[in-house]
Amino acid sequence: MTEPQLPVLDEHRIVVDADAETAWRAVNEVADRVSGRVATGYAWAVGAADWKATGPRPLAEGSTVPGFRVVAAEPPRLLALAGRHRFSEYRLTFRLEPGAEGQTLIRAESRARFPGVLGAGYRLLVVGSGGHVFSMRRMLGTIARLANG
Repeated sequence: MTEPQLPVLDEHRIVVDADAETAWRAVNEVADRVSGRVATGYAWAVGAADWKATGPRPLAEGSTVPGFRVVAAEPPRLLALAGRHRFSEYRLTFRLEPGAEGQTLIRAESRARFPGVLGAGYRLLVVGSGGHVFSMRRMLGTIARLANG
C-alpha cells in the first residue's frame, strides 16, 4: 500500500556552478547541519518523531537529523527527507539535474499537511509569516556557496 501524497507547498530552484557530485556533497552537508542544539531542541519541543541526529554520514536512507528522516538518498540526484510532529506532516525533496557546462540545477520541493486547528495555526506561523520561504532561500544560498567553492 502506498502512502498518500502530501500537498505541495512550494518549489525553489537554484543553479550552481558545480558538477552534480559536488552539488550533492553541498546538499548533504547543509541537510546534515540541521543537527545543532537549537534544531534538536525545537524538534523535541514540537514532538517531532525524529528529534536527534542518528545513522550513517553522509546521509543515507534511515539517517535522521532533527525533525527529519532520510526516506530516499540516491547520490548524486535525489535526497528526500520526511518528518512529522504535533502540528504537521512534511517532506522536503532535493532533486539535482546536470546542466550546461558543468552546472547543476537543484530543485527543493516542500510538501506538507497541517491537520486540525493547531495545524492551521502552525501553518500560519511558519508559512504565512514568510518564514518557510526565507529558510528555503537561505538553505539554497548556503548550498550554492558550498558547491561553488
